[in-house]
Amino acid sequence: MKHTKRQVVINDTTLRDGEQTAGVAFNAEEKIRIAKALAAAGVPELEMGIPAMGEAEREVMRAIAAENLGARLMAWCRMCDNDLYSAAGTGVDLVDLSVAASDQQIAHKLGRDRRWVLEQIDRQVRKALDLGFDVCIGCEDASRADLDFLREMIAVAEKAGARRIRFADTLGILEPFTVLSQMQSLRAHTDLEIEMHAHDDLGLATANTLAAVMGGATHINTTVNGLGERAGNAALEEAVVGLHQLYGIDTGVEIAQLSSLSTLVEIASGRAVHCQKSVVGSNVFTHESGIHTDGLLKDFRNYQGLDPVLLGRSHELVLGKHSGTSAVIHAYSLLGISLDRDNASGVLEQIRDFVTRTKKAPTPLELQQLHLNTLNAEGGLHYEAGN
Repeated sequence: MKHTKRQVVINDTTLRDGEQTAGVAFNAEEKIRIAKALAAAGVPELEMGIPAMGEAEREVMRAIAAENLGARLMAWCRMCDNDLYSAAGTGVDLVDLSVAASDQQIAHKLGRDRRWVLEQIDRQVRKALDLGFDVCIGCEDASRADLDFLREMIAVAEKAGARRIRFADTLGILEPFTVLSQMQSLRAHTDLEIEMHAHDDLGLATANTLAAVMGGATHINTTVNGLGERAGNAALEEAVVGLHQLYGIDTGVEIAQLSSLSTLVEIASGRAVHCQKSVVGSNVFTHESGIHTDGLLKDFRNYQGLDPVLLGRSHELVLGKHSGTSAVIHAYSLLGISLDRDNASGVLEQIRDFVTRTKKAPTPLELQQLHLNTLNAEGGLHYEAGN
């Protein structure tokens, strides 16, 4: 592990971009509960909503602010007067003023030109500062923007008094090597905070987020369980654990809280977490393969890249088609049944037939039934496990 004392600030956008997942809508109670859980876990910044959506949204934002969670609160705004004024009185410390950065979006979404974008940045940053906000300039579609123009945007934002720029890979089209190179280039150009906002359309959101940190990003956007538009955003749990495991970077987020956070958001969002979802999936510390279970029984470190204890979990060994006799002997010993290797081989054949038919690992009761099948095979007795 490469250790560094660099600090990386998590800006979690579960309550904003996470809720933009198609079909996801948190109610007020759920948003407050999620905000409290994120803050309690040590997440230092929360992007908690879009005030221009209406009074109901602003009311929830004010309720979250009233909790005095200790986390900095951000509102997402388009770069226009209406959105900026709507953020006033919501209790946020920071506004993300988002504007198109690519020529594609400037021309074909906004119907404007580069000069207009630069003028808007200068005007809206100064206006936001007058209203008492710290300012982040959200560079939408930055991944398709001309790098020289991005530098111009940053220079104007810095001169106007912004403290941060957000580099948004809005379409999720980047890969880590390009992110690293572009982030290094931007870091060499400015002392502003740089925040990475990655989407997962190519399955690279977390990798791109880590690359951005290595390139000089000071802040990263995440969502619990990787919620977000289309394929989602960089997952909080993956980013936090990845920075910890690979680079020795402590984000201040308590890793032991990630599993409970995942479950909370899973229920509130109605989006089930896949059993093999990295870090928080129910099966990510579950082992079946004979080679792996044998190695784990000898020493967990043989097949342990991430210690489940960090997440308040433990390894689980299950019996299945690819199990070996060592795992069978171990599993039955936990049931108080002693098997030698010949006995274990016989039971293993029963187990393989069982999982092929039922598509699941046998329960302790079913294991006992399978053992009885093996013992009584010659006598013609047979118990149907799993029926």
